[in-house]
Order: sequence, then structure tokens, then C-alpha cells
Amino acid sequence: MMKHNSSPSAFVLFTVLCGCTSMEKEEEQAREQWTEQQAADWYAQQPRLLGFNYAPRTAINQLEMWQSETWDPETIDEELGWAKNIGFNTARVFLHDLVWENEQEQFIARIDEFLGIADSHGISVMLVLFDGVWNPNPVAGPQPDPIPGVHNSQWVQSPGIEVLGDVSRHDEMEPYVRAVVSAFRDDSRVLVWDLFNEPDNPNVLAYPDTELEASVKRDRALDLLRSTTAWVMDERPTQPLTAAVWDGDWSNPEEITALDAFMLQELDINSFHSYSDAATVATQISDLQAYGRPLLCTEYMARPMDSTFERILPLFKAENIGGYNWGFVNGRMQTIYSWTSWIISNTEEPAVWFHDVLHGDGTPYDQADIEAIELFLQ
Repeated sequence: MMKHNSSPSAFVLFTVLCGCTSMEKEEEQAREQWTEQQAADWYAQQPRLLGFNYAPRTAINQLEMWQSETWDPETIDEELGWAKNIGFNTARVFLHDLVWENEQEQFIARIDEFLGIADSHGISVMLVLFDGVWNPNPVAGPQPDPIPGVHNSQWVQSPGIEVLGDVSRHDEMEPYVRAVVSAFRDDSRVLVWDLFNEPDNPNVLAYPDTELEASVKRDRALDLLRSTTAWVMDERPTQPLTAAVWDGDWSNPEEITALDAFMLQELDINSFHSYSDAATVATQISDLQAYGRPLLCTEYMARPMDSTFERILPLFKAENIGGYNWGFVNGRMQTIYSWTSWIISNTEEPAVWFHDVLHGDGTPYDQADIEAIELFLQ
């Protein structure tokens, strides 16, 4: 059993904020990638994992979730209580480097508070350090209101394009990464460290004119992911590291991109995203199982694309794969609308929700979702 720190100690906060390291830390070596057996042993100790990608309904993006002016633990507590009642036992949660840059000690304290709330509802947490999707130019402070009818209209990348696109600035992210990981590196409430969400996503629907060119972004993302992995390994976390492949054919390790190869071959456990139908997901699972490590699907469930709880969860159950659907409570992120809402405007509530499970009052969008979840957990 991993040690559970109920809160980061003042000493840990002091050392990460000032950049100091103890004599003991200097003598330690960075930990290595887990062996396949270590990864399998860790996974065997976990319950049947079923979770969701989470931000409270009152937050439009990661900044609004974590910044002091909009931090909302009461709503978080209410919603995670709803999640517990449904049967969810884990959540995937996105952090942001700009909150660390501006609020450092308070940010660490809020992560600790969030972990405490989640733990009180029996929910473990996967923490995501960086994100390559949607607005490439994040700005701290008050966030814009949603664009009516547009999916994830104000979600932001971390780091922004100016940092990601300039290798000479990647080291600016090191204090943030080390601070967060060192504070929670042996905390049993943290299930997994997800290092970088869809790092090479080209954002062609929403931001085609302000994004990096696709091949450049992929190369710079790999540079930052390599550095981030080294920083995290140096902090010796007891939890596994992952980063999800999300696009492409992974059947032949000799033909995948260097970025996908790193994510599948250099980290502790493997993860993937798929919003495809069950037949496609079955093929993807078969391809990814060949890499020999426990497998989590950290994004799925887009109803109009035939990616539903009813169709996908039986497959996950049969193959012993944990799953995290996108979205939980319909709110300011507006992910009940499809990705195409960026180019096809429609402000009326869609007849079929794209993502999300609950209305803002906690009632299910579709009772069939709840029944499929219950079957998965039996």
C-alpha cells in the first residue's frame, strides 16, 4: 500500500518553492521505467477502474477550475458525491502551469484539498500535467464566458504555444512539474500521473490559423515530454506514469511516430483515447495489448459516433481495461455539443448529447448510461 499523505508538509512546500533539495534527495537516483511485471502487479491491486474526465460545471477550463477567484470546492464535493452514487471510482483531472506560476503554494494546497474531497467519496485521481488541445494561447486571470453552443469553447493548452514551440523555454516548466510531483509523489490518492494530453493535436477545427504546424508541434511536444518524464522520474513517484496515444494505427511498432513510440514504450503503463465504435476499439485494444503493459482508455464516449457506455463498457470489462469517459456534469464547458459545433453553429440543446452524463441538478441524461455502468462494475 502506498503511503497516504493527508497534506503536503510545510517542509515539502518550502523545498519545492525555493528550489532547494535535501542531502537525501541529492543522493537518490531517478527511478527507472517500471518493468512489465511491476506494472502488472500494480494493476492487479486496483479495483475495476471506471472514471471520467472532470472539471466542475462552474468551470470553463483548467484555469477557472484552479484559480483562487473561481475555486469551487462546494460544487466539486456535490458532484463527486453524485459520481460515487453512480459507482465511479476514479477521475482524470487537468492541471495548468499558469496557476502554478501565479499562485504556487495556494495551487498545491488546492490540489491537496481536491484530493481530499475525491478521497472522501472513494475516488482516486489521475493528474494531467500538460495538455495540447484547444486554445494555444492561454492567459491567466478571469476567463471568457462560453461561446454559445460551442464545444469546449474556452479550454486552453498547457503550456501555451510560445513556450511549447520554443525548446529553449521548455525548462521554464521544470519548477512546476517538480513542485506538483514532489508534493504528491507518494500520496495514495493520486492513482496515475498523466504527463501530456494529446500533445500533438493539431486543433484543425478550432484554431487552424494560430497553431503550430503539425510536424513542428509533434517534434516540440516530444521534446517537452522527454524532459517532463526525466523531471518526474527524478522525483521518484510511487505512482505510474502514462501519456495516451490518440490518433493513428498502433499495430506495427516499427511504423508509429516517434512520439507514439515514446508514450507506448518508455512509460510505466499504456493509455489511449478512442471515440470510435466497439469494433474499432476492439482492434485498437488488440494492437495495444501487444506492447505488454496494463491499458487504460482515458477518453471515450461520444454518443453520435456510436461510442456509448452500452457498447464500449462490455468490451472494457472483457479485456480488463479501465475507462474514463469525457465529461460528467453539463456546464460551462458545453461538451454536450459536438466538435463540429466550432464550424456549424447551433445553440439549441442537441437531441443527442455528445458527452457528459448528468444534468446540472445531478439527474442522469440517460438512465441507460447508469445501467451500463452498473453492469460494468458487477
